[in-house]
Amino acid sequence: MKILSIDTSSGTSVAVLSDSEVLAEINNPDSMSHAESIGLAIRDCLTKADLKPVGIDRVVIGVGPGPFTGLRVGIAAAKFFATGAKAELVGICSLDAIAYDYYSQGNTGKLLVETDARRKEHFWAVYSGLDSGVPIRVAGPSVAKPEEINRSDLQLTSITVSAAALGKIAFHQGLKASGDVSPIYLREPDVSLSKGKKVTC
Repeated sequence: MKILSIDTSSGTSVAVLSDSEVLAEINNPDSMSHAESIGLAIRDCLTKADLKPVGIDRVVIGVGPGPFTGLRVGIAAAKFFATGAKAELVGICSLDAIAYDYYSQGNTGKLLVETDARRKEHFWAVYSGLDSGVPIRVAGPSVAKPEEINRSDLQLTSITVSAAALGKIAFHQGLKASGDVSPIYLREPDVSLSKGKKVTC
């Protein structure tokens, strides 16, 4: 199975896999340039993997939690690509990627995954391990101020979200992979439309 995996919950991460083997991967930590970098990252990964869009069987998208604009860019790109390539579309919680990489390194114990949610808040989730290559989430995802998150008896990690890890999770899920690509926002957008001014004649 050839997999294109995308995540824009923080920076922009794109990977192409053959089953669980990573053929190409690009990670851009800039959290403000998703729209500018996503197309180039997809093109460059396909080129490095020596694949054309029609060669992709499954498109995996990280559905957050993450900022409103970043998630929208990634999910839109995944939907358009999957439609054009006639590929299966799968959504996975972005925080699961961090847990996957953590436990794949041989670590054990309960893990607290935290990412920057802006507005002086963190997105978080707790995991207990892997089950046949799929992270076991026991709490979250949720959002809270850092001082409100209980870290007692939990392992911490500095690993960041990787599209390659999302692709590996989707491979291990097999036919159980979820086709739900609804974004996990957890709160209102950072920017909202104004109600406008009243006009009287």
